[in-house]
Amino acid sequence: MGMLNLRHKDQAVQAKSRITAEMDTVQWTEHLRLEIAEAHREWVNANRFFDVAEGKDQIDYAIYSIITAEKRYEMLLRVAKRTCRVWPEWKGALQ
Repeated sequence: MGMLNLRHKDQAVQAKSRITAEMDTVQWTEHLRLEIAEAHREWVNANRFFDVAEGKDQIDYAIYSIITAEKRYEMLLRVAKRTCRVWPEWKGALQ
Protein backbone atom coordinates (compact mmCIF):
# COMPACT_ATOMS: atom_id res chain seq x y z
CA MET A 1 0.00 0.00 0.00
CA GLY A 2 2.86 2.39 0.80
CA MET A 3 4.44 1.74 -2.61
CA LEU A 4 1.14 2.55 -4.35
CA ASN A 5 0.86 5.90 -2.54
CA LEU A 6 4.46 6.71 -3.46
CA ARG A 7 3.69 6.01 -7.12
CA HIS A 8 0.64 8.30 -7.03
CA LYS A 9 2.67 11.06 -5.40
CA ASP A 10 5.40 10.66 -8.01
CA GLN A 11 2.83 10.85 -10.82
CA ALA A 12 1.28 13.95 -9.22
CA VAL A 13 4.68 15.64 -9.01
CA GLN A 14 5.41 14.82 -12.65
CA ALA A 15 2.01 16.14 -13.73
CA LYS A 16 2.54 19.35 -11.77
CA SER A 17 5.98 19.74 -13.35
CA ARG A 18 4.50 19.34 -16.84
CA ILE A 19 1.75 21.89 -16.11
CA THR A 20 4.32 24.37 -14.77
CA ALA A 21 6.48 23.94 -17.86
CA GLU A 22 3.46 24.45 -20.12
CA MET A 23 2.46 27.58 -18.22
CA ASP A 24 6.03 28.91 -18.50
CA THR A 25 5.92 28.26 -22.24
CA VAL A 26 2.56 30.02 -22.56
CA GLN A 27 3.79 32.98 -20.54
CA TRP A 28 7.01 33.16 -22.57
CA THR A 29 5.07 32.95 -25.82
CA GLU A 30 2.75 35.75 -24.72
CA HIS A 31 5.72 37.86 -23.62
CA LEU A 32 7.41 37.34 -27.00
CA ARG A 33 4.18 38.23 -28.82
CA LEU A 34 3.96 41.47 -26.85
CA GLU A 35 7.63 42.24 -27.57
CA ILE A 36 7.00 41.74 -31.30
CA ALA A 37 3.99 44.06 -31.20
CA GLU A 38 6.02 46.70 -29.33
CA ALA A 39 8.93 46.41 -31.78
CA HIS A 40 6.53 46.84 -34.68
CA ARG A 41 5.05 49.99 -33.09
CA GLU A 42 8.55 51.40 -32.56
CA TRP A 43 9.40 50.73 -36.20
CA VAL A 44 6.20 52.43 -37.40
CA ASN A 45 6.85 55.41 -35.11
CA ALA A 46 10.45 55.72 -36.33
CA ASN A 47 9.17 55.84 -39.91
CA ARG A 48 6.62 58.51 -38.95
CA PHE A 49 9.34 60.58 -37.31
CA PHE A 50 11.42 60.34 -40.48
CA ASP A 51 8.48 61.77 -42.45
CA VAL A 52 8.48 64.94 -40.33
CA ALA A 53 12.20 65.22 -39.57
CA GLU A 54 13.81 68.54 -40.44
CA GLY A 55 17.48 69.25 -40.70
CA LYS A 56 20.48 66.97 -40.93
CA ASP A 57 20.54 65.97 -37.23
CA GLN A 58 16.89 64.93 -37.07
CA ILE A 59 17.12 63.06 -40.36
CA ASP A 60 20.24 61.20 -39.19
CA TYR A 61 18.56 60.36 -35.89
CA ALA A 62 15.43 59.17 -37.71
CA ILE A 63 17.47 56.92 -40.00
CA TYR A 64 19.30 55.32 -37.07
CA SER A 65 16.00 54.87 -35.24
CA ILE A 66 14.46 53.13 -38.24
CA ILE A 67 17.45 50.82 -38.64
CA THR A 68 17.51 49.95 -34.93
CA ALA A 69 13.76 49.35 -34.70
CA GLU A 70 13.77 47.28 -37.89
CA LYS A 71 16.65 45.09 -36.68
CA ARG A 72 14.92 44.45 -33.33
CA TYR A 73 11.64 43.60 -35.07
CA GLU A 74 13.34 41.21 -37.50
CA MET A 75 15.32 39.56 -34.69
CA LEU A 76 12.18 38.93 -32.62
CA LEU A 77 10.37 37.49 -35.64
CA ARG A 78 13.30 35.11 -36.24
CA VAL A 79 13.14 34.02 -32.58
CA ALA A 80 9.40 33.42 -32.89
CA LYS A 81 9.75 31.42 -36.09
CA ARG A 82 12.52 29.28 -34.60
CA THR A 83 10.81 28.57 -31.30
CA CYS A 84 7.13 28.28 -32.18
CA ARG A 85 5.95 25.07 -33.71
CA VAL A 86 2.76 26.56 -35.07
CA TRP A 87 2.82 30.01 -36.62
CA PRO A 88 -0.94 30.65 -36.08
CA GLU A 89 -0.02 31.22 -32.42
CA TRP A 90 1.08 34.62 -33.69
CA LYS A 91 -2.14 35.48 -35.47
CA GLY A 92 -3.09 38.92 -34.26
CA ALA A 93 0.39 39.71 -32.92
CA LEU A 94 0.26 43.12 -34.53
CA GLN A 95 -3.23 44.12 -33.56
